[in-house]
Amino acid sequence: MSATSALPIAAIVYNPEIDVDALMAEAARQLSARGVRIGGVVQHEVPGLPGDPCGMALEDLESGERFALSQELGSGSEACRLDTAALAQAGAVLRGAMERGVDLLIVNKFGGQEVFGAGLRAEIGLAASNGVPLLTAVGERFLDDWRAFTGNAGQLLPAKLEAVLAWWAGLPPRG
Repeated sequence: MSATSALPIAAIVYNPEIDVDALMAEAARQLSARGVRIGGVVQHEVPGLPGDPCGMALEDLESGERFALSQELGSGSEACRLDTAALAQAGAVLRGAMERGVDLLIVNKFGGQEVFGAGLRAEIGLAASNGVPLLTAVGERFLDDWRAFTGNAGQLLPAKLEAVLAWWAGLPPRG
């Protein structure tokens, strides 16, 4: 399932049955415990109203701060309500982590916003152009878009913690 290149980028490929957010948070925790300086954001579901699939928050992996990724649109709204200001905050978190020279940048996912040129796409591109090791997740439905964005570079990983840890261990030392 992997394409290899000199770019130190990996994308965990997942489907809706996989809790990729928990996988990425656990990978960050385990790598950090091994001394890897981690920066970036992981996503968490926020318990909300029954039947509300859209309550989301991002966690800054350096500070532990969480901020809402979804905004309240009022009762009766059935749309997911992505807060673009939160995406801008996430972008600042990612840029700051790169400026501080983290060993690994984690971006919660390459999804619909990134497919359409928004979201955290610019920060993912900046990491790639600067050779910053990057881990993200991409849903199966966006896999062709990810390949087009990366030029089919980097690695595609199965949604397994062992695969993420092995990818990291196999990267050449930075220096």
